[in-house]
Parts: sequence; C-alpha cells; structure tokens
Amino acid sequence: METMDKNNVENYTHTIEVKTPTDKAYDALTHKIPLWWTEMFEGSSAQVGNVFTIRFGESIHKTMRVKELIAHSKIIWYVEDSRIALPELKNQTEWIGTTIVWEIEQKGEATLMEVTHIGLNSAVECYDICANGWVQFLGSLKLFLETGKGKPYTE
Repeated sequence: METMDKNNVENYTHTIEVKTPTDKAYDALTHKIPLWWTEMFEGSSAQVGNVFTIRFGESIHKTMRVKELIAHSKIIWYVEDSRIALPELKNQTEWIGTTIVWEIEQKGEATLMEVTHIGLNSAVECYDICANGWVQFLGSLKLFLETGKGKPYTE
C-alpha cells in the first residue's frame, strides 16, 4: 500500500469574517469553547501545555494539547487522541497527530479567523464529515461572537 505524502495534499482551511475585535475572537478559542463548539468540554485551552477534550455524545471525542498561543493572533492545537466512532468510517482515529492552526487578524471593523486543519485533507476518510462539522461549528462561533449565543453541540 502506498503511503500518501500529506504535504502534497491540501489541508482543510476555512476563513470566517466576524464583526468582533480580535481579543474577543481569541478569548472564544481560549476560554469559551463550550459556548460555541460543544458543551461536553473538559480541561482547559487557556495556556500553552493545557489539554482539553471535546465530546459529541458517546461516540466522538477529540483530545488536544495547546502548542502555541500568540495573544489575539494565533493558536495551535495538537490532537493527541481522537475517536470518531461512526459505522461508515473504517479508520476512526484519523484526527490523531493532526494539528489545528487558528490565525486571527483585524480587518477594518471586523476580524478574520482562519482555521487550517493540518492533516485533514481529501485523502482522509472522514474528510467530508469533518469538513461539514467545521462549517457547522465555525458558523456557531461566528454566531456566538456576533450575538453572544452560539449553537454548540449539546448532549
């Protein structure tokens, strides 16, 4: 079986424009994940070295370590453990070893938030499911930042 060089395949990336200052956008990623991503949140994402786990019911979890924080501009999470226990997926641990990079940039009165999920690409079995998940929760993040109320996963 040929192994695919992940550097030759485009990683998932998505940018949202949010009417909020960069410090609030940064705060949503470091202190307010349960308000926009999933209420099933354990741990902390506030400091480098912190570990947190997000869950979507009993069958899906992701555990990440905060690798880098640059105030109001960049956040990097490394996925240490993950299981997406959906019957249609043969490989349910594809997120392990992937990296999520958030870049935050002021643009006039708005803030651009770009997420790049390094290792999540079209060669990955869960790509469509995971890309749709990102779109859903980035929408919730935008809603949370602009209205104060997101649409996180609830049990």
